[in-house]
Parts: sequence; C-alpha cells; structure tokens
Amino acid sequence: MGIGMSSGRQDFAGRTLPLLAVQMLLQYGPAGASRPPLTAALIAANALVYFRPGAIDAHLPRLRHVMFNPHLIIKFGDLRRFFLSAFYHLSEGHFFMNMASLLRTGAKLETSMGSPEFACMVVSLLGLSQGFTLLLSKGLLSLGNDIAYYQYSAGFSGVLLGMNVVLNAREGDVVWHGVTVPAKYAALLELLFIHAFNPEAHLICNVGGILAGLAYLLLRHGPERLAPMFSDIAYAVSQPARFAKKLLRSAAHGRGSSVRHHVAPAQEEVGQGMRWRCITCSCDNSRHADVCEMCSTPHPDHAFSRRRHLQDGGNKELSVEEIRHRRLERFGG
Repeated sequence: MGIGMSSGRQDFAGRTLPLLAVQMLLQYGPAGASRPPLTAALIAANALVYFRPGAIDAHLPRLRHVMFNPHLIIKFGDLRRFFLSAFYHLSEGHFFMNMASLLRTGAKLETSMGSPEFACMVVSLLGLSQGFTLLLSKGLLSLGNDIAYYQYSAGFSGVLLGMNVVLNAREGDVVWHGVTVPAKYAALLELLFIHAFNPEAHLICNVGGILAGLAYLLLRHGPERLAPMFSDIAYAVSQPARFAKKLLRSAAHGRGSSVRHHVAPAQEEVGQGMRWRCITCSCDNSRHADVCEMCSTPHPDHAFSRRRHLQDGGNKELSVEEIRHRRLERFGG
C-alpha cells in the first residue's frame, strides 16, 4: 500500500503542476504545433518520480538510495545510483526549472532530429554526463580536493546542459528566457542561471553535462561541428587579452614618443617639409642630409654620419668666426 505524497509536496504540486501544464499547453496546444512525444514522456516520468502519487510511491526507491555519489559508485559499482539519480530532484524549484528547460530544449531537438535519434541522444548524454562527473570528481580527489568525490547530488541538469550544447550547434540564435542570444553562449548562460537561483547545485555535474554534449557532437558528427563553436569561444576569451595588449602598446608608444622628443630635439618641422636644425649653428637642413650644410656637424640621429664626419677631418670644432664666415658665403652676404 503506497504512502502517497507528503502534505508539503501536495501543496507544491497544487502550485507547480498548473504552471507546468500551461507551458505544455503553449507547446502542444496550438493547431499545427509540434508535439514531440518523448519530451512529454520524460517530463511525465520526472514528475511521477518527484511527486510519487498513490501506489507508485511503494515501487520507487527512496532518494537517499539513488543519490549520485562518486565514492559509492566506484567502490561498490552501484549502477542504480549512476543512472536513476538523474530522474530525482532535491527541491521544488530544482524540479520546476529542469522541467521547464526540458520542455523548451527537448521539444526543439526532438522536432528537428526525430524521436528515434532524440531517444539515442538522451541515453548517450545520460551516460556521458554521469561518466564525466565521475572522472572530474576522481581527478579533483587526486589533486587533494575530496569535496566533489564524497558529495551527494541528483537531478536532470547534466543531461539538459548536454542537450543545450547539441541544440547550440544546430542554431544561430536562440530565445533564452525571452531574450535572443547567440546559441553558442546559451549553455553557459543556462549554467550561470542554474547556480544563481540554486547555489547548492552540483557544479561538477553541470560541467560534466556540458562536456557530455561536446563529446556527443564529436562522436556523432566529428570535429567539423565543434570547430565553429570553439573558434567563437576562443575569440570571446581572447578579447580581454587583446584589449590589455592594445593599452600596453599605446602606453609604450606614448613613452617612446616622449623619449624621442628629449633625445633628438634637433629634429622638428620647419615649413612644409620635415627638416632638422643643427645644434651647433642652428641652420635648418634637409632631412636627407647627413651633415649640416653650414658647419658640417653630423645629424644626431645618423650614426654613420659621425664616422663620415671624422673621416673627413671634421673632428675639430669650428670657431665662431668660421661659422659666421660660412653663413655669409652661403647666403651671399
């Protein structure tokens, strides 16, 4: 004889089921609307497991006997925890959010790929997401972090995030909670949304779901389906680094300009062309001249002109009278 639902869950069912029913009517009710049967069956199965109505309660395992725990699964080979934990939910909000996401994502995928392929995808994502969660938890344990390895968890979130990744690879833009966003970011937004409204959600399980979606695409379609996604993610991640590099380059350019201004003050714009002014006689010379046309002083920025000047015997400094005499000769004075 079944124990039936507790009074708390009965009260919540009275509030939640009508909302879920409205969403399903919006999806399945309009004429000509797609009516994916497996998505509806998955929602019904999760609802029966969570609310445990009537005699069904006696035939379903208790939550504590099926919660996902990497330590117990690896130690005892407990496959019941490995598979059934995905259909159990820890809280009312957790259940409602997952079912709303399943209705939205599952309906699109099942309609586009067909029910047989959709069923194979769900089974694959279930095994892959749970498997990646085990690997990640074991890896963290080997690094000295044992929290995830001994932590209990349950829920369909890992499979849903894997489904989001698969959906993202098929679409350009998606409507995410009423907002149009690029499809490649939808899974990450879904992950942030889950942890914003349910901080106790198991992060490792959700990351395992995203990895499961990527692995499914790799196994099903090959690397060509993943290449555009990874290139877009790499571009987005590289933008902060590019911005910082541009700032550093601008700062270095500013410092270099100021240094050049102090090191070579003899070069400045005169008239319409670029000319340089001799530091000895203040004569304006062409930028192509290596030595001053008046006093043969070498250009300060041309290293080879110093050697030329010395070879021509210009290492002796000119007297003031000789400089005045050369000026008169140049201007015909």
